[in-house]
Amino acid sequence: MLMHPPRALYIHIPFCAQRCHYCDFNTYALAGQPVDAYLEALEREMERTVEALPPEKIDTVFVGGGTPTVLTPAQMARLLGAVRRWFPVAPDAEITVEANPGTVGPELLALMREGGVNRISFGVQAFDDALLRRLGRMHDTADAYRSVALAREAGFANISIDLMFGLPGQTMDMLADSVRRAVELDLPHYSLYALKIEENTLFHTLHERGELPLSGEEEELHMYLHIMERLEAAGRRQYEISNFALPGYESRHNMTYWRNEPYYGIGAGAHGYARGVRHVNIRGVTPYIEAARERLPRLTEEPVSEEEAMEDFMMVGLRMRDGVRDDDFAAQFGGRSIDDVFGGVIARLRDAGLLERRPDGAGWRLTDRAIPVGNEVFGAFVGALSE
Repeated sequence: MLMHPPRALYIHIPFCAQRCHYCDFNTYALAGQPVDAYLEALEREMERTVEALPPEKIDTVFVGGGTPTVLTPAQMARLLGAVRRWFPVAPDAEITVEANPGTVGPELLALMREGGVNRISFGVQAFDDALLRRLGRMHDTADAYRSVALAREAGFANISIDLMFGLPGQTMDMLADSVRRAVELDLPHYSLYALKIEENTLFHTLHERGELPLSGEEEELHMYLHIMERLEAAGRRQYEISNFALPGYESRHNMTYWRNEPYYGIGAGAHGYARGVRHVNIRGVTPYIEAARERLPRLTEEPVSEEEAMEDFMMVGLRMRDGVRDDDFAAQFGGRSIDDVFGGVIARLRDAGLLERRPDGAGWRLTDRAIPVGNEVFGAFVGALSE
């Protein structure tokens, strides 16, 4: 396992204008929340984190949520200033902030640019106002167009949007229209996700009652195949199961996760992974703030065995269209070989037409046939070394 300090930093802002009907993330409606006290707690956790595990260089920063852009310009300036105070951010670092359409204005965007943010990711989800209302989103299609335009005017060139498919009541034509509108924006990066019904959400309650009209598996597959075809035709290469980009605009931060590399995780409910240990922070805002006054606000810390880390390497690495490289595996696991460790699993998947050698012969990747059923491949590695 890689034992060097993380070069990626995730910071969680758990506040939203309101919770969406499908969301099970660690988020809370903004009204009445102790935002400034939370920012102070983040700084305390940053200080304790660098004391416990001093960083060498930070190549990527990702501020996620929640909706980080519900912070005021002054609060955003405080946050970005704290990051640079405690972490040695590289001059060419990728610094991403997630945003919801309608939550960014010229002042906030200018402040973000001045603070070093060079990538912005908008949670658009659909270019269909009726679907957006069904999802519990606060923005509409006009907000999406306006926010992208404002970001461009502020100097952002690296802009991404998220879209969802398989939404309640969404037809193939509706999905195709959203994809067409997204492509017409001519952005360098797109993320496309299928709706998942998660527990403790309004959608889960409605689904249990039989009151949520969802797409069937076959229709959802057709939607996914349409997305792949349309975005590839527009010159956005599918570099990961759910992500498409122009060359050079792939998410460097997310590549950290898919390569099973270490990362710092700061904030309520944040996850981190460093020196063979995964941690999860306390989720609640007030309990997190209180804990950060005294110590690192950990909920759990669990050592990751080498066997589990190797399984994780394969599961997340095969999400990338380039797949997993023999050299990367050897570097993380003391020179060991993918084929020696997982030969049996790989043989079964290869014989089923789901895995193939990389073109350079130096690793493995999903076949075209396997992309829509990737979870079958990833699942084959779960517990493979404990059988």
